[in-house]
Amino acid sequence: MNLINLLLITVFTTAAIMPASNLDNKKALNPKLSSYINTIKDDFSKIPEDRREELDKIAVFIQKQVKAGQPVQLTYICTHNSRRSHFGQIWAATAAAYYDIPNVKTYSGGTEATAFNERAVAACERAGFDITKTSDGKNRIYHVSYGAGAEPMKAFSKKYDDASNAQSNFCAIMTCSQADEACPVVKDAAARVAIPYDDPKAFDGSAQETAKYDERCKQIATETLYVFSKVKI
Repeated sequence: MNLINLLLITVFTTAAIMPASNLDNKKALNPKLSSYINTIKDDFSKIPEDRREELDKIAVFIQKQVKAGQPVQLTYICTHNSRRSHFGQIWAATAAAYYDIPNVKTYSGGTEATAFNERAVAACERAGFDITKTSDGKNRIYHVSYGAGAEPMKAFSKKYDDASNAQSNFCAIMTCSQADEACPVVKDAAARVAIPYDDPKAFDGSAQETAKYDERCKQIATETLYVFSKVKI
């Protein structure tokens, strides 16, 4: 056996026994979504310092849980669980897959339940998510997927303490000022971080509606990906 053949055998054998890498997870993302992510990673440096300080607290929570071998549970909370909190939940699950952070479970809820707003659903679709409506009625249920083989996320509006959400040892992430003020303490949360976002609802029915929903989706995507980029495994 010559040296070249030996080297080839070594390379292929090593590749066969290596665990799935970060690159594998990136390949699993929908191509459109992967391209979307690649266009926003350069915006990490544009995040204001005061917001980075708050976002870093979420990264610290994630890092602590990973190091301890514990599930990483993140619950995104806004008033109606209709727009910003859903963006947070969906992008956190996607960022975990992109950066290959294990055992991450993401949730969302509100101080009251309404519906996952159809304009926010459309913004997620434009970013590259596959979304299927699985029920009708006022509070519709959607299945959201970031890539082939990924378990779809079940997205619908609910209160933050709903039985389907984490009940303890989670990080409560407050995505709007109203919810932040209404819930100064989130029962059984291991950590609480406030990162309020402007509500695109203010532009519903206007000529700026689509642009503002896309802008908020992109901002939350950028900041959430930034958080997970800080986690080391």
